[in-house]
Amino acid sequence: MTVAKPLTRTARASIVCAALGAGACALPALLPPSPTLPRATTLLLAALYALCELPARCPLLGRALRRPAPLGTGSFFPVLLAAALLLPPAAAALAALPGGLLARADASPAAWRRVWRTASTALATCAAAHTAAALHAPAALDGDGPALPAALPPALAAALVLCLVLTALDAAVRAAAEGPPTRAALGARLGRALPPHLVHGLAGLVLAVLWRGPHGPAAALLVLLPMYLSCWVFAQYHHERAAHQATIRALVQAVDIKDSYTRGHSERVGHASVLIARELGMDGDRLDTVRFAGILHDVGKLGVPTRVLRKDGPLTPEERRTIELHPEYGHEMVRGIGFLGEARDAVLHHHERIDGSGYPYGLRGEEIPECARVVAVADAFDAMTSTRSYSRARPVATAVAELERCAGSQFDPRVVRALVRALDRHGWRTAVTADGPDGLLPAPRDPLPAQPREPA
Repeated sequence: MTVAKPLTRTARASIVCAALGAGACALPALLPPSPTLPRATTLLLAALYALCELPARCPLLGRALRRPAPLGTGSFFPVLLAAALLLPPAAAALAALPGGLLARADASPAAWRRVWRTASTALATCAAAHTAAALHAPAALDGDGPALPAALPPALAAALVLCLVLTALDAAVRAAAEGPPTRAALGARLGRALPPHLVHGLAGLVLAVLWRGPHGPAAALLVLLPMYLSCWVFAQYHHERAAHQATIRALVQAVDIKDSYTRGHSERVGHASVLIARELGMDGDRLDTVRFAGILHDVGKLGVPTRVLRKDGPLTPEERRTIELHPEYGHEMVRGIGFLGEARDAVLHHHERIDGSGYPYGLRGEEIPECARVVAVADAFDAMTSTRSYSRARPVATAVAELERCAGSQFDPRVVRALVRALDRHGWRTAVTADGPDGLLPAPRDPLPAQPREPA
């Protein structure tokens, strides 16, 4: 849960209500037990879930592995889903409480976060157990016939309910703390959460089947080790991805600080590059590469003297040659960043021209990497549609007409057509990146993107 500090009264009230609801759900399991209450199974699953949460709170383990331990209930949802399949709803809610209370909370306010996470997990597990019971999951697991075919629909339904309840509760507390989220944000959050929950539902089903099998809980524990390892690997992936994005963000901020006239330009070129790449059929990691290329294409400006970048008057031939070195400077800066891949070539070659008259190496046609051809079109398009100290923004239609005029000489015609299709499909939000002194903009003096004042 990500909430602002300090928590609003409404958010605190929401957390208290959730905690009271979780307590009410688990209370029947704490009363004098009925003969049908599986106390031993409840205690074992509660202890197992709590044990799974402890490594994240152990600093020695993190230092020994030189990696953070998986943080978050999602690493251990199979245990909770197994509890929903094996236990009555009250006992399933009770099994979720110890692990939630022991879980690590890195951000402040830690106590409120821990209470919220415990309460929401218990409520969701209880709802999943009600769903499993309504669909006769316990009977399928304890019956004489094979358990897996019969218990599969209840297990998936329980996982779906767990996901829906957690998403709804998270949206409710976020609304109390930050304001109501948009429908698109809710849909995106649910779309990201649903696939892993269904996978965890299958793992929880296997755990429950083995638990009820002839070898008992000891065999069921074998399911958790590969699941935990996979979650650990997934956590490392996200940790490294966050580090990559922080690296790129720092580089882009440094360029924006140095060349304030083009502030925001890098992000828009990255966005336009992705729009083009999708039209060209790129997806997955390739889209990330194109986005990185667009964002970092001007990073070499860090090596160009600030007085040249911010000069308002015409550039001398020597100053133009200095600026034209920025693709090579940029390539030197990023060539050691392995995850960028083809994006490094785009940083080096985004000012090459199809007819071979570009720089730094005069490549032509297919010799220019495809990623660089995409960034070249996105770069020129944003340069023409953004207002800077030395030129006014042009309308999108005018910029497109200029790109089409230069297609085949400066730009790849296929990439230009892809941009036109993307603009027809998604439109474009123009922005002012830099104004002239006192908000007065000088008249544009360089009409052609083929020979800009400085390489955009």
